[in-house]
Amino acid sequence: MSEISVRLAHSPDSDDMVMWWPLVGLDGQAPAIDVGAFRFELVARDVEELNKLVVGESPSLALRARPQPHQSESAENARAGGVRPYDVTAISCAAYPAIRDRYVISRCGGSFGEGYGPRVVVQGSRTVEHGREAPAAGLESLLGAKIAVPGVHTTAFLTLSLMLGSTREKPAFEAVEMLFSEIPAAVALGEVDAGLLIHEAQLTFSELGLVEAVNLGRWWSTQTDLPLPLGLNVVRRDLDTRHGAGTVQRLGKVLSASVRFAVEHPVECREHLQRHKGSRTEWDDPGLVDRYLAMYVSALTVDMGERGRRAIEHVLMRGHEAGLCGPPGTIDVV
Repeated sequence: MSEISVRLAHSPDSDDMVMWWPLVGLDGQAPAIDVGAFRFELVARDVEELNKLVVGESPSLALRARPQPHQSESAENARAGGVRPYDVTAISCAAYPAIRDRYVISRCGGSFGEGYGPRVVVQGSRTVEHGREAPAAGLESLLGAKIAVPGVHTTAFLTLSLMLGSTREKPAFEAVEMLFSEIPAAVALGEVDAGLLIHEAQLTFSELGLVEAVNLGRWWSTQTDLPLPLGLNVVRRDLDTRHGAGTVQRLGKVLSASVRFAVEHPVECREHLQRHKGSRTEWDDPGLVDRYLAMYVSALTVDMGERGRRAIEHVLMRGHEAGLCGPPGTIDVV
């Protein structure tokens, strides 16, 4: 069987970083698992850039993230306006309705919040209520506020919109798009009223004197007994046309094997993060990394199963009813 080149794009946060290294091995060594005829090229990009690429929009220069140093990006892909679609890509769950005709969801690699999730943070001193620290601002203060968001295609943005009662015709707040890593500082400097945090910033915001106004995962748990689906991985349906029937299914099995291997080899995963941390100094704190990975690398990450599929269907249906996204249709999982 001839080799099949697979270009896989993922976000630069730690849970995505550790899931896919087994496909290529540590530092370009041989793959840690049997990848069959597939040969993988890995590229890390901001998740909102990936969302915009996959729905056919040109990524904003403000949101453009460079590939990580250890990952290659061909000249063809780097050329402005000439990005070829990825064969496998991370997306926000909220973006799926716009691409469901071209992509199927991988059952592995998803990020689900189970009673926790992205947080909205604000400036302000802490007050003490009933012996516990509480933020000086609450949910009501977010209505009409200027809130920095990591992208309008993200599930975090969709969930915040649902919580505050936004509709397509009548937004409940003013969204200011910026790169996820710039949001905490923008809140601390008073450039915006609040910030919607994803990735490891969910755990480090207090270092800038910020306080939590709301935890979206906690709010979601009051609405349903299902987890909050945040990030997904999707596979191009036309791989079967290009490489023969069954290619998508075989690729799905290899992706699942990669996630399982990563989960079973935490030492190598930490080594991978340390080798490729770049400017991510938060990865120097093993306790923080372990806390974050424990949140977003779960049994649902290994295999979302029927519960994960229903969670995706539910949040997208809620979004569609509010006019915030298209109809989810059938949630196909491979």
